[in-house]
Amino acid sequence: MADLLFNVRNSFYLGAYNTVINEAADLDNLNEVDSIERDCFVYRSYIALGSYDLVISEIRDSAATGLLAVKLLAQYLSNKKSKDDVMATLADWLGDSACNRNSMVLLVAGMIHAHEGNYPEALKACHGSNNLELQALCVQVYLKMDRPDKAEAQVKSMSAVDDDATLTQLATAWVGQALGGAKVQEAAYVYQELGEKYNYTASLYNGRAVCYMKMGRWEDADHDLQEAFNKDAKDPDTLSNLISVGLHLGKNVARYQTQLKMVAPTHPNSKRLEAADEAFARAAASIA
Repeated sequence: MADLLFNVRNSFYLGAYNTVINEAADLDNLNEVDSIERDCFVYRSYIALGSYDLVISEIRDSAATGLLAVKLLAQYLSNKKSKDDVMATLADWLGDSACNRNSMVLLVAGMIHAHEGNYPEALKACHGSNNLELQALCVQVYLKMDRPDKAEAQVKSMSAVDDDATLTQLATAWVGQALGGAKVQEAAYVYQELGEKYNYTASLYNGRAVCYMKMGRWEDADHDLQEAFNKDAKDPDTLSNLISVGLHLGKNVARYQTQLKMVAPTHPNSKRLEAADEAFARAAASIA
């Protein structure tokens, strides 16, 4: 039986969010379960593109649980709902047997807890599932915890479910980057193969660029990041990586620094830049 949502799902994982929105518009006559999954990917794509208000306004309070979870994610990321209210809602859902088996509820719970740095709770939400996206989130959490050994074991579990799946391939690359050595080159090949098999996205170019940076191939990294910038000039990871590579190559990165602070003020590099600006201003004031 054909997987009608394959292209939508796959495009989302590759970071081709506009493609998700466009392809989903042509998918009619789906059953209820597939319709909800399609809509979840569409609204998650809008979240990835920063269109939080659209998601919040379009998903009604009477929507399916999975969609309500996506709406909560938008409310959390846009600060339209207090952190306490978000956490209380998650606790209610995870304590409700009708909700706590819903993969989108578990995924959003894991994502929000991971964003808060509460890794044990994030793992509790996404651990022990055969769902590849939940397993991929586990991989990301383990890497944030500096446990590449655990992440590698999780990738083996993903491979047992579907070795050829895009998410399994991406998770393999993430772990390869963390392990270092020859694994970094293998990770670069993964991003290249996915780009050639489907289409290169800003996300894939960034992935390969990070590999090149780890290998000291700064010019190659810069080339990939310029390609990523051409795909999406507002992508925070692209801007952040362009700053890192530009500094190594002795380039003027002021434009990228300004853009990053504008499009992603909460990005870790934006916060570092802001702190540096404040320190410079204090030093200048003391000299004056």
